[in-house]
Amino acid sequence: MLQRIEHTIPPVFDADSRVLILGTFPSPKSREAGFYYGHPQNRFWPALAALFNEDVPVTEAEKEVFLRRRHIALWDVVASCEINGADDSSIRNPLPNKIAQVIAQTAIQGIFTTGKKAFSLYQKLCYPETGFQASYLPSPSPANCRLPFEQLLDAYRAILAVLEKEPLSEGAVKQE
Repeated sequence: MLQRIEHTIPPVFDADSRVLILGTFPSPKSREAGFYYGHPQNRFWPALAALFNEDVPVTEAEKEVFLRRRHIALWDVVASCEINGADDSSIRNPLPNKIAQVIAQTAIQGIFTTGKKAFSLYQKLCYPETGFQASYLPSPSPANCRLPFEQLLDAYRAILAVLEKEPLSEGAVKQE
């Protein structure tokens, strides 16, 4: 059964954020935990930790420190929608988060979406406003476990490619 649900988890970012990772919408487990990728079987945090050769952050505070230290901003494409549980394919009548406001307050050089639905919704709802092309990453969701962890990690290495570039100087065009 579809329910209209509002996104209540604030974005994580600061002025030094260089990569923005966008999910679709928080799952019931994430909403319950009050933070992103909160399902215990979700592979997002293990993948990021492996990418940077660090321990997997466990608490919300550890996750926020990890993201800020690595210059990663985190949010979701959708601000509110009708959705059945955690099923992204059931999303109806989505309203977007104000992604352009986060981009304007950061040093974002790359945007990544976790999953096909997040990518398609970003393209439809956010790209016209931001003008900033996103790159697709496979979903780390437990529902996408057919993709082996090593392949997921290989795809997420695209994040490193952006972070390893020299930061843009102030006033530079972020993307054409």
